[in-house]
Amino acid sequence: MGKNPACLEQTPSRILITGANGQLGWELQRTAPEGCHLIPLGSQALDITDESAVIKCIKKHQPELVINTAAYTAVDRAEEEKEKAYAINAEGAANIARVCAASNIRLIHLSTDFVFDGEQDTPYRPYDPPNPQNVYGASKLEGERLVNEATEEKALILRTAWVYSSHGNNFVKTMLKLMGEREQLGVVEDQIGTPSWGKGIAQAIWAFSSRPMAKGIVHWTDAGEASWHEFAVAIQEEVYALGLLDNKIPIKAISTKDYPTPARRPAHCVLDKTETWELLGYNASHWRQSLKQMLVELKPELKND
Repeated sequence: MGKNPACLEQTPSRILITGANGQLGWELQRTAPEGCHLIPLGSQALDITDESAVIKCIKKHQPELVINTAAYTAVDRAEEEKEKAYAINAEGAANIARVCAASNIRLIHLSTDFVFDGEQDTPYRPYDPPNPQNVYGASKLEGERLVNEATEEKALILRTAWVYSSHGNNFVKTMLKLMGEREQLGVVEDQIGTPSWGKGIAQAIWAFSSRPMAKGIVHWTDAGEASWHEFAVAIQEEVYALGLLDNKIPIKAISTKDYPTPARRPAHCVLDKTETWELLGYNASHWRQSLKQMLVELKPELKND
């Protein structure tokens, strides 16, 4: 994947990105179509829980599009920090949505597969009934509701899952670190989803940016599905093939019961992207191919470790 060619005549020229220091915020900046003026703001530059700050910021910068990637994503810690999770994921999203609606500014808001319970055998479609199983998922679902309410469902809400990137902290980087430190690993095999490279998600967002009539809820992840265990094994295989790992270590498949966490995770949570792929006119890469590309990108950094 190269630079996204999605910057059509309809693509807004002034675009404000919240959560700019996170994985998706970073990927959006490096894949931005030519000719777009970006206003990337991290949490230090804009606290989205402060409504007056949001109003002042958007009035100052006057963007044509706001992409809200700001989120509280510490899934387990959210069980203890419920108020903080809701302040960012729900009220913060609502603050942005209300200001955008009042100023007739388009909004693309990021959400998560964790709004579903994972009890369904088939992939979840955008309008399947949500049923979050933890505080993080519930706070993101409330954010979706408030965004829809404030914008009269004119915003675009993009749900994604299992995000990783060469920037920031994520499962891939954690596995790489542990593979270099431990003699063996145990990784959960009974939680199924789709690993998704942030770069591909960012490119999908840019493709939507040039479609001003796109609104409602859409799903985007890479293609295919995997368990966390399969994902970990694939990481090791790809890194070993790149010559960045001297020895493979055993990676044992364990159950969720063997690795209890404060937050309950969905067991089988794969998003149906059919409508999104048809709308954009292209399909995502398979997650394994995306993983390989990301690791090739990360190779110089890994060599220096």
